[in-house]
Amino acid sequence: MLNVDTIKNGIVIDHIRAGSGWRIFQWLGLDKSPFCAALIMNVPSKKSGKKDIIKIENVMDVDYSVLGFIDPNICVNIIEDEKIVRKVNMELPNRVQNVFKCKNPRCITVTEHYVSPTFLLVDKKNAIYRCEYCDTLYQAGEGIRTLE
Repeated sequence: MLNVDTIKNGIVIDHIRAGSGWRIFQWLGLDKSPFCAALIMNVPSKKSGKKDIIKIENVMDVDYSVLGFIDPNICVNIIEDEKIVRKVNMELPNRVQNVFKCKNPRCITVTEHYVSPTFLLVDKKNAIYRCEYCDTLYQAGEGIRTLE
């Protein structure tokens, strides 16, 4: 059986869609961090069958709107003295800016680097976003091309 120690102070990102944990781990820069962080994949889950979990032994700022965009089912637990002191449930943000590139190669945000990629939520039920500049539709959670 796998054993990952409890966290004294830090963050646990729970209920990540199975297979999406690595993308979030990299987006947070945890693959290059100097502190302890664990990605646990394909954990049995009563709700979804399987899930990923990220445990971070450090207090850090996390952009919850981006996590909600990647997976609105995520729950972030803030840990202090080995106890959960706060739970933050994600939801789809109405607007996502400067996080992802538009997939349309002709979009002004791709050709002109001074224009910030901005996506607006147009269909909450189906998690559909629209590029503010070129109207290209994008579903939250699909293959994301992150900004470098």
